[in-house]
Amino acid sequence: MSYTILIPARLHSTRLPEKPLADIAGLPMVVQVAQRVQQAPGVDRVVVAADHERIVQACTSHGIEALLTDNDHPSGSDRLAQACSLLQLPDDAIVVNVQGDEPLIDPALPGAVARLLQQTPAASMATAAHRMHDSTDLRNPNAVKVVCDAQGMALYFSRAPIPWWRDGWGAAMQGDRTLPASHLLENSDPKASPAPPLRHIGIYAYRCAFLKQFPQLPPAPIEKAESLEQLRALWHGHRIAVHLSDTAPGRGVDTPEDLAAVQRLFAQSQ
Repeated sequence: MSYTILIPARLHSTRLPEKPLADIAGLPMVVQVAQRVQQAPGVDRVVVAADHERIVQACTSHGIEALLTDNDHPSGSDRLAQACSLLQLPDDAIVVNVQGDEPLIDPALPGAVARLLQQTPAASMATAAHRMHDSTDLRNPNAVKVVCDAQGMALYFSRAPIPWWRDGWGAAMQGDRTLPASHLLENSDPKASPAPPLRHIGIYAYRCAFLKQFPQLPPAPIEKAESLEQLRALWHGHRIAVHLSDTAPGRGVDTPEDLAAVQRLFAQSQ
């Protein structure tokens, strides 16, 4: 099996300006991510798809392949679709989308989702999830949940606590109608549910042909409601295979506080 890892990188970020170039242990963050996933089993090529020449220069100066894409793409999927065309990847090539703000990503994860997609012809995409153990994540709308069927295919993604345990959390709500759901979930044990929730991990594998098609699909109402782009694929009848990871992903970088925490982790490991 061989596959290409594409890392979309956008210079401007509302919460953390110039995030791809943020310094982590002496290297730009996007370079740290690229170097880490170069260790992924079976990977043939790692390419950063950037929207600014400064990112391209930062990558190439450290031996990382990078290409310049348009700076007005509405989503990372559009950027990756253009990258596939620029790289002239064949339609049956498997591409794994790794976010450029995940410097602690497990290098085994890209290979796992690529392998799953290769082995699942019925799926247009593959992604990953892990079992949720923390009630904080359960009630956190930024911790996306996924429900799968018996074959490990995604049924739905949501920012809400799903699947909702009627006889547990639901019974507690019935018992005290004065308390909001967030309070009732505060001390709930996700593992106690007969269907323990799964937290989605934001990594995707695509076949190149589908990745080129995906941005052309009309946005879905559920995608707009949840602000989750992967729901567009489900809405239009495409299947998403889900790799169940044994461990939670390392901390991503969205804010200055996240960056400081990751910088400390790198410093401690040196």
